Amino acid sequence: MNLIFLGPPGAGKGTMAFRAKEHFSIPHISTGDLFRAAIKNQTELGQKVKSIIDAGNLVPDELTTAIVQERLENPDTKNGFILDGFPRTLPQAEALKEITAISNVINFTVTEEEVIRRLSGRRVCRNCGESYHVEFIPPAKEGVCDKCSGELYTRDDDQIDAIKNRLSVYDNSMAPLIDFYKKEGNLIDVDSSQHPDKVFSDLKDALS
Repeated sequence: MNLIFLGPPGAGKGTMAFRAKEHFSIPHISTGDLFRAAIKNQTELGQKVKSIIDAGNLVPDELTTAIVQERLENPDTKNGFILDGFPRTLPQAEALKEITAISNVINFTVTEEEVIRRLSGRRVCRNCGESYHVEFIPPAKEGVCDKCSGELYTRDDDQIDAIKNRLSVYDNSMAPLIDFYKKEGNLIDVDSSQHPDKVFSDLKDALS
């Protein structure tokens, strides 16, 4: 079961990837994690990635694909995997098609209003970094961290204007990918605006 998970910020993609990884006993492969691991382990590819990131540039498609391909050659992927954060571009999708067959592409859909509700409600402690949510995980005292009594604040990328901009960027960049996988015939939409248990139930039904 070779899966790709797509979804905008705030869609709960990470939560679903964790649950799917446990349920199906297949690895969750995040490109961000791959980059960090390659840099930490000082592999040849990791050193290339580090020099590009340090220069403030985006890692090119060829290098990203090479790192993903290297990871997919590990024995723990023999029964499948979940790709998260890759592919992000059409050239990456086309390159991946040459590397391996993809069973399904799960497109987690959610309304803009729900994303704003989820992300704009996040609060982070300035002191210890603990995360809260005004609705889902509220602190005992508003604006104050339960753990260290530090001040809670809203990160810049969780401001409403920033969220709308992130969603616009995501929609524009993902539209060609979603069309690509629709034509491939393996795209499945899953409504992720529901309770996580219902989303995961729908995901399992879609893959059964």
